Amino acid sequence: TMNDTVMKAGATKVRRMKGGHILAGFAGGVADALTLFEKFESQLERHPANLMRAAVELAKDWRSDRYLRRLEALMIVADREHSLLVSGTGEVIEPDDGVLAVGSGGAYALAAARALAAHSELPVTGIVREALGIAADICVYTNQNITVLELGG
Repeated sequence: TMNDTVMKAGATKVRRMKGGHILAGFAGGVADALTLFEKFESQLERHPANLMRAAVELAKDWRSDRYLRRLEALMIVADREHSLLVSGTGEVIEPDDGVLAVGSGGAYALAAARALAAHSELPVTGIVREALGIAADICVYTNQNITVLELGG
């Protein structure tokens, strides 16, 4: 969206990294997010077996670099061991239950995913689709064009 106008309803805000062993998603401006993806990929090259370290180093750069500090986005990165929220304020948050969501409908999706995980037999991809669908039904800035990626390897 741009202000209160939907410019491109089919924008994909998730991607695979490191041959599918890491998933990354973002909320915020696409140009900002692409810059952050590049910076995160360079941190992954420096710390190839350590998602947490790469995320912390990205957060440090994001907070301290004059150019990066102006970027308005949030990132979620995940591998089989960790799910992390990374922000420009230097935050790297790993939730107790491994469930994260960002964006306009993020709070709705997070609540729905936690409820579905606790009270249903749905597989993870089903929980993701249902939670995002619920968020889209509530939030005017969230739509039903859902892309679900799974970790490889």
